[in-house]
Amino acid sequence: MDIISKIKEGLGHFSPAEDKVAKLILAELNFAASASINELADKAQVSHASITRLAKSLGCDNVRDLKFRLTQSAAIGERFTNPEIVEKKQLSHVYTSIQEILELNAGLIDEVVVEQASSAVCNARHCLIFGVGGGSSMLAQECQNRFFRLDVLANAHSDPMMMRMAASTVNKDDVVICLSLSGVSPDVMDGAKIAKEYGAHIITVCPDSELSQLADFHLPIKTQESDYIFKPSAARYVMMAALDILSSEVAMRNQRRSKEKLRRLKIQLDLHRDKNSDMPPADKRFPLGD
Repeated sequence: MDIISKIKEGLGHFSPAEDKVAKLILAELNFAASASINELADKAQVSHASITRLAKSLGCDNVRDLKFRLTQSAAIGERFTNPEIVEKKQLSHVYTSIQEILELNAGLIDEVVVEQASSAVCNARHCLIFGVGGGSSMLAQECQNRFFRLDVLANAHSDPMMMRMAASTVNKDDVVICLSLSGVSPDVMDGAKIAKEYGAHIITVCPDSELSQLADFHLPIKTQESDYIFKPSAARYVMMAALDILSSEVAMRNQRRSKEKLRRLKIQLDLHRDKNSDMPPADKRFPLGD
């Protein structure tokens, strides 16, 4: 359990002096993480021994260990620990944040790199897409959804063990697309390294990072998180845009086969929607495969 959760759980069960220190830590985490034991004792109006006892009560080796753990918690930012009620944003904030992140990323992706990456996808026997967590795992599935209709054999994986196993089965010149909003995803990195050992081409959609350094073709993205922590990250729209750019180029490069697959999809979807009608299906321009 992280140190902040331990402190919150222990409130009311500590000694009165320990409780004062615990409440001070929760109220002023950054101060507590950086203050000396003298400063902490003076501000909480307790003895040095009380701080030492609190550290032991929390399962820390000593005060130094306690401060190290507090520093780790403080590093995530007070936006997650501040007890003040966060004011609700207007609905327009959702649209504004999406527009801002898309504008920040416009022009980051090199068209030549996209052309090279799409060529690798079209020439591959098999394409794997790796992404873990919330946004990346869903967008890995979305990438598979985009590719199968373009006559590209693709499979998305989010389970770490499946990624390792699938990566070990690639043939030379297969493609592995690695998705990460942070660029720091150990499971995806491990899968990419394994696939690269066996000759696969690696395409990354992530910020500049250790993962991007592993890539043969890197489609860069930038994230921009705000202090409003209750809205899902708008950065996933940037990743989706990057995948749309890649899949559109794959469709163009592979258009004879892609067009036929898309035609079949359109026919079958329209027949399904109009199956209770005696009239021929009309071109209603519905999204293709909603």
